[in-house]
Amino acid sequence: MTAIDYDPSRTALYSPERHETLFRAGQPFTPTQWAIEAARLTYYRAEASEDEHRRLAEALAQAGFGAPTLIVDDGTHSFAFAAMHAEGTALVAFRGTQPDEIRDIATNLQAHQVDWPESGGRVHAGFARAARALLPAVLEWLSDGEGAGRRALIFTGHSLGGALATLTATVLPPTLLVTLGAPRVGNTAFVGALAGIEMLRLVDGCDIVTQLPPAFSLYAHAGPTTYISCDGQAMHNPDVGFIESDRAQGRARYVIDHAWKRGAVLLRDLADHAPINYARAYFD
Repeated sequence: MTAIDYDPSRTALYSPERHETLFRAGQPFTPTQWAIEAARLTYYRAEASEDEHRRLAEALAQAGFGAPTLIVDDGTHSFAFAAMHAEGTALVAFRGTQPDEIRDIATNLQAHQVDWPESGGRVHAGFARAARALLPAVLEWLSDGEGAGRRALIFTGHSLGGALATLTATVLPPTLLVTLGAPRVGNTAFVGALAGIEMLRLVDGCDIVTQLPPAFSLYAHAGPTTYISCDGQAMHNPDVGFIESDRAQGRARYVIDHAWKRGAVLLRDLADHAPINYARAYFD
């Protein structure tokens, strides 16, 4: 079992920013751990108040990162932060959907495909619009800002943030791309543009978002699945039969253990999308 308990609460799913950081000063962390926790930390409302900005900076400092640069587009309500690690790794983390923000929901609903000439192929129209809103500032930070002196580059994001990280990776390939609970972003031609990029695409159990838009709608996933079983163990590209069996058992256990409790999300397919339930597979 993992050291972090599974969290079925509505708070974990809808308000991930309420959970304090998993980083601890003096502990070593891997680039994968940096990416997973940074994807969760994007939900801190750092652009909304000085207190939250300071809270984000303090969390990142626990893992050896400098002060974050906030990247915000008000028109699409898109958000990312960029930070440099003391060892020279540049990290750019993209925020996912905020359920209380109508512009995020509108972005997710724009599911028709449009051309993505930045690399080729066709992609989700809403994701493309949000990514293009942030791209100039991201590229400026990486070319002329603090990120210009990097030795390595990580893009990461949860949910919608994973989609934005994936799109950005086709414009400027990172050393590592990590997505948590990300939906499909584009067609097979778009996916081909990501060949050669080291990628960790995490799928937590029954997480419904990773199954959207459906494959029959001309969308495809990029990269193999790293599946987090319903008991919190990460495994690389297991066969479909195992995944379906694990999901069936996980849903059944969820009904017995969690669904009936006050404050719990009703369905495991939604609860598994909470960022903390991804982190539990990688943090002791």
